[in-house]
Amino acid sequence: MAREQVTEIVAEMVANVLTVAVSPGDPVVAGDTVVLLESMKMEIPVLVEAPGTVRAIKVAPGDVVQEGDVLVEVVAG
Repeated sequence: MAREQVTEIVAEMVANVLTVAVSPGDPVVAGDTVVLLESMKMEIPVLVEAPGTVRAIKVAPGDVVQEGDVLVEVVAG
């Protein structure tokens, strides 16, 4: 049995979570926005880099995230 290849999508800066655009089980492709962050009055979309399926959401709107915090887990495929 092959192990799942899980990619963690992380915050690149301290920011507020504005919206979460996906749910567990959703298919995603490269370039899809999974989370919209806000920092210094600028909206920053967080994009998926490879196709897969959303496994877990680790944040909610209104959360404050730090650089390196996991936002979403995506299973390859």
